[in-house]
Parts: sequence; C-alpha cells; structure tokens
Amino acid sequence: MDKLVYLAEALTLTNLGLALIGVVAGIVIGAMPGLSATMAVAVLVPFTFTMDPASGLIVLGAIYTGAIYGGSYSAILVNTPGTPSAIATTFDGFPMAKRGDGALAVSLATLASVTGGLVGALLLMFLAPPLAQVALAFGPPEYFWLAVFGLTLISALSVGNLLKGMIGACLGLLLSMVGIAVIGADVRFTMDSQILLGGINIVAGLIGLYCIPVLIDLVATRDPHLRVAAESGGFRLKEAFAITMKEKVNLIRSSLIGTIVGILPGAGGSVASLVSYSEARRSSKHPERYGTGEPGGIIATESANNATVGGGFIPTLVLGIPGTPPDAVILGALLVQGIRIGPTLFTTQGSIVYTFIFGLIIGTLIMLPVGLLIGRYAYKSIVAIPKSALVPTIAFMTVVGSFAIHNNLNDVAVMLGLGVVGWLLNRTGYSPSPIVLGLVLGQIAEQGFVQSYLIGNAQGNVLGMFFGRPISMAIVAFAALTLFYPLIAAAIGARRARKSHTDITVESRDGQP
Repeated sequence: MDKLVYLAEALTLTNLGLALIGVVAGIVIGAMPGLSATMAVAVLVPFTFTMDPASGLIVLGAIYTGAIYGGSYSAILVNTPGTPSAIATTFDGFPMAKRGDGALAVSLATLASVTGGLVGALLLMFLAPPLAQVALAFGPPEYFWLAVFGLTLISALSVGNLLKGMIGACLGLLLSMVGIAVIGADVRFTMDSQILLGGINIVAGLIGLYCIPVLIDLVATRDPHLRVAAESGGFRLKEAFAITMKEKVNLIRSSLIGTIVGILPGAGGSVASLVSYSEARRSSKHPERYGTGEPGGIIATESANNATVGGGFIPTLVLGIPGTPPDAVILGALLVQGIRIGPTLFTTQGSIVYTFIFGLIIGTLIMLPVGLLIGRYAYKSIVAIPKSALVPTIAFMTVVGSFAIHNNLNDVAVMLGLGVVGWLLNRTGYSPSPIVLGLVLGQIAEQGFVQSYLIGNAQGNVLGMFFGRPISMAIVAFAALTLFYPLIAAAIGARRARKSHTDITVESRDGQP
C-alpha cells in the first residue's frame, strides 16, 4: 500500500510537469554533439535545490534518461553520436538512414530506449540491495577483463579487414595513454605540449573522429546527405513494433546487460552498448548484416544504454558509489538535500526514494510519445535542411560541445586535430569505431591492469590475480567466444556448404539410370 501512495505522489501535476520538461530538455541536449547527459544534469542541479527533494530528483532523472536517448538522433541521422553512449548506434543507425529508413530507425531506438529504461528502473525498485552487492564483487581484474571484453567487438566492427580494425584499436589505446598516467603520474606521449598533459578527452575525441570527417565529406560531395524512400512516411511505428517483438530476446538480454554494466562504477552507457552490440551480433543468425543497417543493432545498443540509468542508481543509492558520471552529480544533489545514502535509505527515507523511482518510470514512459514526436520532426528537418545550412550548424555545435567540456580551447584543438586525422584514416579504409573503442576502453583497461598487477605482485600471485577469480574467468570465456565467433561461424558455414554440395552430388548420382 505504501508504494501506491508514492505512485500517487509521483503522479501529481507538478511532478508530471517536471518529468515532461526534464525529458524534453534532456532529449534536446543529448541530440547535440558534445553536450552529454553529465553536462545537462550538472548545469541544472542548482535549480533543484529549492524544490522538494523527490521533485528535484525526478527532474534530474528525467533529464538524464532523456539525454541518453537523445544521443540516438544525431547518431542515426548524421552519423554523429550525441553522447558517448550512442557510439554503437551509429554502426547500424546511419546505414538505415542512408537507405531511407531513418524514421524506422528512430522509432526502433525509441521503443528500445523505453524498454531498457523500464527494465533498469524496475530492477532498481525491486532488486537494488542484492544487485548492489554485484558491484562490490568487481575488483580491478574484473574491470580489466571487462574492458578487454569490450575490445573484442573489434572483430565485429572489422569484418573483411580485421587487420585494419586491430591497427585502429591499437591507435585508440595509444591515444588513451596520452597525458599523465592515472596510476604513477608518469607523463607520456605529450611531446612537451601543455595541451596534452590532461590527455585526450573522450568526448572531444569522439566528436573529432566522428563529426569532422562527416562534415568534410558533406562539403566535398554534391550528393544529398540523406535520401528518403517515397513509400516510407510517418513514424512507421507498426513496422518498428513488429521488428522489436521479433528481436524480443535481444531486447531483454541487452536491457539486462545494460542494467548490470550500469551497476559497475565508472562503466557507463558506452561500455554497456558496446558489450550488448557484441552479444547481439554473436547470437544473431545473420551476423554479417550487423554494421550495414541491421535493426537488431539499434535495439541492442539503445536498450542497453538506457538501462544503465536505472542500473547506475543502484550502487549510488545503496552504497553511495556512483555507477555512472551523471550519478556522481546526482549523488552530490542528494547530499545537499540532506538525504543519507546507504542500505537503510529505502526504509528511513523511502517516501523520497520510491517517489523518485516512480517518477523515473513515468519519465521513461513519457519518452515514448515525446521521443516519437520530436524524432519525426527531427528526421524531416534534417532531411529538408540544405547542406549549406546543415554543415555550419553541426560545425558550430561541435566547437561549442568540445569547448563546454572543460571551458578549454585546448579540447577544441584536440577535437579538430583528431578530426583531420580521422578523415585521412577514413580515406585509407580505417573506420573510426575501433579507434574510439580503444580510446574509451583504454583507460579502464590500463587502470584495472596496473592495479591488478600491483596487488598480485604484493601477494606474490600475479597470475592468480588475473586468472584465479571466477567472475574474471567467466568474462574471459565470453571475450574469447566473441573474438573467435566470426571465424568459428565461417568454418561451420563452409562445412555445411560442402556437406550440402556433397549430398546434392550423391543424390544426383543415385537418380541416374
């Protein structure tokens, strides 16, 4: 009965209005390259201090979930991830938009995002205390192997040219090592430049490697940036719903992966979407379609990165450990509001927490009609806007987004430099995705490896630290399966083809008089 009271509180006109405003604001901010969910939440936190604690948390949660979803718009329509968590959405989203299925791709992203957000929020409500213990079971070795698991996605992104994919990933790993080391404070690869002391910012690198090559190509070609099939119009919601139901196993699996990865402090939506994409491709009957406009890729990535919203709140509320960067900002807002974080939070201040969780669920549901409406007009607008107006607009947003990360022009310089390098690499057949993958996961892998080595060396058991923990070995097994699955699948396919050919030959001989 208490939960019904909290639900009624979340359904008041004030909280509904705040959830609607938060979702709309989050979607708009998330769709702009460089303006991440963390930035959106951080900017608006001071405005919540005068609100009721539950209402303030509802608007922050709505902005957070809206921004994560909003990143899919630019990822699908202009091949530019609005947020880091939308990196993997570009793999199949933009190819769908190029062939005239942009409206369908946006509808799929909306349905997947809403489902993933609901799964994460419901697990937050019912399983927060036990799931929080999962985060405590992950140490440095598990984070290292989790990053390695994410890097195995390179085999999926580089079908047909695995060598170039590996080279690109190694370049990304080198970029992640630029600057002062997290552990040991060694200065590396800065070339005596003050600009590079802070390292390559992930968001600046993401914008440069994805946005600048797109802008250069838009300027260099006369072809329209998108074309629309004449028969496809509206939301294409019925078609999107049918595809989503067909991919229901992928949808639920990716939502659970997103929730679990969200629980792990520091992992976030980018890791969740990459891992879920890898698993979706591995388990697909047609893995070769991924990367060419496969709807299952969008469903996997968008359900996973939105599930991290609810998953990230689990260690934040129960343990006081932020699961994702925006959770760290929201944790600060909780402390300012006088809310005491810990295992007893759900009993001592249950009215605030459960009202917030119901508000998060309501905000996620609001995202369905609002997202479809905004997505429809966003698609039509981007298709209709001439390149002479689209290119300067995107260029302006990339500069503003890079500068706004730390209010530092150095990030803009890094973004532009990597953008030119990314364009040159594109011309020689190197995809930006493995490079970004190495950049995103390199820091996690390095920190996990160094910490694991130091602890293992102190205990006199380095190999045991890396290979003697059950969770680590499970992750290693999944990583090996994902890495070698394309080779295994190709070998099985070739054997079946030979067997089929042999059977046909035998039957034809037996049929002769």
